[in-house]
Amino acid sequence: MATDGRTRFGQAKPRASLHETILTDVQKKIVSGEWPPGYRIPFETDMAKHYGCSRMTVNKALTQLSRAGLLDRNKKWGTFVRARHTISAALEITNIKKEVEDSGKRYGYELLLDRTRPATKGEARLLDLDEAAEVRQLRCLHYADDEPFCFEDRIVNPIAAPQIVPACFKDHSPITWMATHVPWSSAEHQIVAMPADSRISKVLKVPEGAACLVVERKTQNDKGYVTWARLAYPGDKHRLIASFGPAT
Repeated sequence: MATDGRTRFGQAKPRASLHETILTDVQKKIVSGEWPPGYRIPFETDMAKHYGCSRMTVNKALTQLSRAGLLDRNKKWGTFVRARHTISAALEITNIKKEVEDSGKRYGYELLLDRTRPATKGEARLLDLDEAAEVRQLRCLHYADDEPFCFEDRIVNPIAAPQIVPACFKDHSPITWMATHVPWSSAEHQIVAMPADSRISKVLKVPEGAACLVVERKTQNDKGYVTWARLAYPGDKHRLIASFGPAT
């Protein structure tokens, strides 16, 4: 470990204000991974000594980085690099593995349930099926660094997706498999915030009643409705984005 501040913080950029230099140096260390999520950065007094400035100058720079979502500040324990939220596009078919890996975490997957059974009345309405029709039900858990990240609960209509019948999901998720094996022509999203029920609480390891972000998705092709899925995320670890232009 470096013993002097110069080695830890790097050289200040010429012709830049001390405020800008601190912002740039700290941001580079976070983005490069030199200071990983959860890392406690040096104390303001040590940084002020290194940069040859007042503690107030350091404080203003770190406050700006905190507002930008890069740092978490705690008066008692210090300043830490914030864990990155995962982000997905609200109007796209989500690739959960990519979401996790893009956030700098290790992806994992576990199949919880896989069975073929008659559709319930509610499922028959959702997928426009006869009540006697069979569906394949799949439940799985996606992990980020061994922590529960997303609970996927899915039913699939084998009439619209006959490829699903022989498919095995022990080692890979249905959301990834379907994106590459089952064509679809349209999708409907519903995004809601809901409290974790007993099942979601147990699977995601969050308190019962904790806020969760839930995406319900239904896709369709020329044979009918393909699948309905509910993706539940812990509310404090995920966000959705959408890009759009002005209405015409």
